[in-house]
Amino acid sequence: MKPTKDHLVEAAAELLWERGYAATSPAMIQKRSRAGQGSMYHHFSGKADLAATAIRHSAGQLRRATETALGGGTTALERLGAFLDMERTPLAGCRVGRLVQDPDVTADDQLRAPIAEFFTWLHQRIADVLVQGVRAGELRADTDAAAMASLVVAAVEGGYVLARAEQDETAFRRATEAAKSVLAGIEV
Repeated sequence: MKPTKDHLVEAAAELLWERGYAATSPAMIQKRSRAGQGSMYHHFSGKADLAATAIRHSAGQLRRATETALGGGTTALERLGAFLDMERTPLAGCRVGRLVQDPDVTADDQLRAPIAEFFTWLHQRIADVLVQGVRAGELRADTDAAAMASLVVAAVEGGYVLARAEQDETAFRRATEAAKSVLAGIEV
């Protein structure tokens, strides 16, 4: 990407995280990115095109951080624990998951698609770690990897919601610690 295009994408990603899609205007994006008035329309067909690119950018950042967390440790539970303990900003919400609370996003296939792709990938990636743990004899043979992956994703995303609702980061940690406790129950 060109520097101006990069700045537009970064600015849009930040504003979408902070304000959501409906409350983010092209003028706000241009101001935050310090791009010229016509720059957005030079690089993107409109707000939705830029927003979809920004969502993919945010999802890419989360993928890389997730891969780093899941790549460490020696056992499946250590790797999943590292994912659950990743550094996050609970009161700000998930950069990607928070966007599905915006009706304009859920009504638009172009905007919803990169979010769905990210969560499909995340669920499968966590399930893969669980399957590896079963194959290595670390986890019980009757472990339902898909169900457990859903639990892990739900604990993280639900933890964000609880933290924001209560304005207390410890609500997030309670959710992720509960997930770790359930995961410990499938250890051999």
